[in-house]
Amino acid sequence: MEDKTGSVIIRSEAHGDLKAVRKLNKRVFKGNSESMLVDALRYSSDFIPALSLVAEKEGKVIGHILFSRIKIKEQDNITSALALAPMAVLPEYQNQGIGTGLVKHGLEECRKLGHKVVVVVGHPEYYPRFGFVKAGEKGLKLPFEAPDEVFMVLELVPGALSGVHGEIEYPPEFHGVV
Repeated sequence: MEDKTGSVIIRSEAHGDLKAVRKLNKRVFKGNSESMLVDALRYSSDFIPALSLVAEKEGKVIGHILFSRIKIKEQDNITSALALAPMAVLPEYQNQGIGTGLVKHGLEECRKLGHKVVVVVGHPEYYPRFGFVKAGEKGLKLPFEAPDEVFMVLELVPGALSGVHGEIEYPPEFHGVV
């Protein structure tokens, strides 16, 4: 599926995009952690090909977003969810609505595939515009230390977190590279 934002096309990542996505994440995040995370997740059972999206302009990959499977665990109760991580746009294309397009398109694809909950650890001034709220206020916890305001959640289906509490369990790939 393609979404055109001006002359930018948002589409599912193709095999030919792997190098460009790796290079993009290295440049945007100024290191290897995020690109290694994406590469590791691609070969895991938590990878959902339809939820690894790129923004392309004039044949060049200029942005990427990934949603992967996670769990919310409270004792024996497990709730499926998704993590939005990472999301990146090349610096020269930032502040042009490309990141917004990636997030909106990605969340819509998540809904279409029947997912109900998305968590993110990110900029507290950015993600609330898409409906994300503080996850701690919904009874969710991270398995690591982070400021409350950067850990957010979005119910793709209203009430999806009703009665759900617990700690996020990220796939082992997150622990291996971040």
